[in-house]
Amino acid sequence: METAPLKIGITCFPLIGGSGILATALGTELAARGHDVHFFSHAKPVRLDLSLPRIHFHQVAVGEATVFPCPDYTLPLAVKMAEVGQSERLDIFHVHYAVPHATAAFLATEMIGAGAPKVVTTLHGTDTTLLGPNPQYRAAIEHALIHSDAVTTVSESLRRQTEETFRLRDVIHVIPNFFTPNPSTRSWEEVRRELGISDREFLVVHMSNLRPTKRIDLLLRVIATASQRERIRLLILAGAPFAPFQPLVNELGLRDNVIVKEDAAVVEDFLPASDAGLYTSQNESFGLSILETLFFGRPVIAFRIGGIPEVVGEAAYLHDFGDISGMAASLDALIDSPEAAKEMGQRGRERAEKLFTAARIVRLYEALYHRVNGR
Repeated sequence: METAPLKIGITCFPLIGGSGILATALGTELAARGHDVHFFSHAKPVRLDLSLPRIHFHQVAVGEATVFPCPDYTLPLAVKMAEVGQSERLDIFHVHYAVPHATAAFLATEMIGAGAPKVVTTLHGTDTTLLGPNPQYRAAIEHALIHSDAVTTVSESLRRQTEETFRLRDVIHVIPNFFTPNPSTRSWEEVRRELGISDREFLVVHMSNLRPTKRIDLLLRVIATASQRERIRLLILAGAPFAPFQPLVNELGLRDNVIVKEDAAVVEDFLPASDAGLYTSQNESFGLSILETLFFGRPVIAFRIGGIPEVVGEAAYLHDFGDISGMAASLDALIDSPEAAKEMGQRGRERAEKLFTAARIVRLYEALYHRVNGR
């Protein structure tokens, strides 16, 4: 396979969320393999280490011109991508999300003209599941995808949805997410002591950006429905303020059950101390947090939606969307059967290590880059 180093521009959202985390990990792995990687975003991605060799970051200021009624990000982003793309002679723009990133990449390549970088667009879900059906966005997304040199999705489920939503000319490539766990810097005992968790208590972890589609309301109701709720502690690693959900916590009588850590970017400090993962998303094209949970050998309970079955296989309890009582029963079963929980977690770890490692997935992206760059 072609291994010549490339100059790659990666555009992503910087927050704690699947797309930004994947984009950061991908760029880091590419740089470690000898490629020159330039990141574009309105803030530094939370897991990006700028001290690493061949990693560059270009911050984009959101436009605040008084002549416009609203702030603008797309045009400043396109200008920055064009400037760096031309001056650094980038080979590839790899953008995560079509709007606004693929739209900005299209404008940047138009500004550069001959010799502009090729555009690879990775869809993570929202473009297709939420914005695609919206007539205010559909045509712009479709235009950005048609003018990309390659389009990828993170799951087969999302590929099918994308083909049903947009009229595209070229094949969509499925390249799943990956995760590389770092060793935990603290022991099981240290973390649980910090969180105030006793040996008898069952620690359930949930990691997300708390967007509406994550259905935090259902997450809390599952804990409230479990027959062993007094033994359960729910640790929420939140990528956004949790305050809007506090009234429901109080209403359900869960103040002693819920622990929140906001902007906790280092999941390796908490996942090893947990006993299970609980995820209640209404839409989930892949579920990177679920994959992270599997890598640490923890059993998962989730809804059978989107790309989640492709990630977990048989290594999780999956329920129809909205089945709160079923999820609560699965949670009780894990508490009652620690050996079965351990065995399920081990199956999940083996699946993750077989299918979703950086060594396997990054090669797929490299091959795609060289293929489009050779056109």
